Amino acid sequence: MDSHTLVLFGATGDLAKRKIYPALFNLFIDRKLALPLSVIGLGRREWSDETFKKNVEQSLREFSRRAPQDEEALQAFLEAFRYCTLDIGKKEDYQKLLKLIEHREGELGLEPNRLFYLSVGPEYFETIAAQIQDNGLGSDEGWKRLVIEKPFGHDLKSARVLNEKLSVAFAESEIFRIDHYLGKPVVQKLEALHQANPEIKALWSNRKVANVQITASETVGVEERAGYYDHVGAVRDMFQNHMLQLLMMVAIHLPDKVSADEVNEVHLHKKRVMKSLEPLHKHSAAAGIIRGQYKEGSVQGKPVAGYTSEPGITPESMNDTFIAARLQINDSDWEGVPFYIRTGKRMMDKSTRIVVEFKEEAAQLAATAEKSKAPNLLVLEMSPGEGITLQFKGPTFEPAGEFSPIQVELPEGRGDGREAYENLIHDALQGDPTFFAHWDEVELSWEWVQPILDAYEENMVPLQLYAAGSCGPAESDALLAKDGFHWWFDDSAKQESTTLKEKTLV
Repeated sequence: MDSHTLVLFGATGDLAKRKIYPALFNLFIDRKLALPLSVIGLGRREWSDETFKKNVEQSLREFSRRAPQDEEALQAFLEAFRYCTLDIGKKEDYQKLLKLIEHREGELGLEPNRLFYLSVGPEYFETIAAQIQDNGLGSDEGWKRLVIEKPFGHDLKSARVLNEKLSVAFAESEIFRIDHYLGKPVVQKLEALHQANPEIKALWSNRKVANVQITASETVGVEERAGYYDHVGAVRDMFQNHMLQLLMMVAIHLPDKVSADEVNEVHLHKKRVMKSLEPLHKHSAAAGIIRGQYKEGSVQGKPVAGYTSEPGITPESMNDTFIAARLQINDSDWEGVPFYIRTGKRMMDKSTRIVVEFKEEAAQLAATAEKSKAPNLLVLEMSPGEGITLQFKGPTFEPAGEFSPIQVELPEGRGDGREAYENLIHDALQGDPTFFAHWDEVELSWEWVQPILDAYEENMVPLQLYAAGSCGPAESDALLAKDGFHWWFDDSAKQESTTLKEKTLV
């Protein structure tokens, strides 16, 4: 890794405290960062370097997956941090920042490589990028990179405008759009899964796959995000970015080896998937889209209010807190295989998983139809646990010779403890864009989602209410039932919820 300076806008914010500082610390402990390390935090608060360091230390003790144990290592890490007060629209503050960067580079013997991490609202992206360019913060003698967080636009038009403005100051190869779902270890191990298991790779097409299900459910409601979420909803907050990115990663056929020199091939594969998605139309969106909003109910044994009774939400709000969709990829690999996606708030349990359901061979089906109705599954679990499991039918030792599910944990699914932001920050510092959202993918995602937004705007997709603590609207079950399928693991979630509720009542 080249020596560099990491410049963090929004250094006093929640994301920096919860994710960025712990990620940097764990990379530092694992010796995954170039040394000497230099991090310059920016914010509007009038902090000294020492105040900044104390806040970084507090975030590590509160949020790091590994609490600081070695005092000497902790102090060495904190010594890398400097703070600079900055008003985002003030030119002289950027000139002051440039002097500090150059001073630290000279002091530490660093190359003039600079990574600008924008942990701020998207409304500031354009101004910051322009100020970086206008004030010469990107040195001609080294590389510069821009890391930004979603949302990348509010709709197709705004996304294109934002990209056009960022492109004035940064080339596409210099922009790293973080989608933290792409940093999850299970997602990053899809390549290893295929390469280590040729049998699974051979199954990865419509010849063997019956359907694919991608679920991301949350038990929480809007919490303190009402002002933001009520103008965004599940379709913008989760579906357009995280969920479609997971679909791309599952559907692509990765090259035999992915390296920094071959990342364009990965992006081309993902782009091909999005271009092959059967397009939606505003007037027919309701046939494949389920729009939901949670009403009052019970989550983990505790009563909770409905969405329109939440603080900051108007009683007449039609905002979506749930979306389920049936998608079709019209190419030679996946034609005829439905991809089902759902995501929602105030669901029965918190989980993120991908389930690949395999077809049964005709002979197999005839032999086991009366003994077992459970097909073979590949389950990629991202939260709350992490792992890749193959579930298949095996004979029991009962006299009747019945078949029952057997689960085998694949070694590629075993986590090493690293969190998504550790992987993504490390990749950005290496200049490896494999697990970041390329502009083409973002634009194609918005193109596919825009008819849904238009249909919602004209109320062409009915808003279905679902009880908080449920698995979503009944209509989302019907979406799969029409094809002869059902959502996997809902029954087990209901059983766990019932057990938990009984324990709570006792």
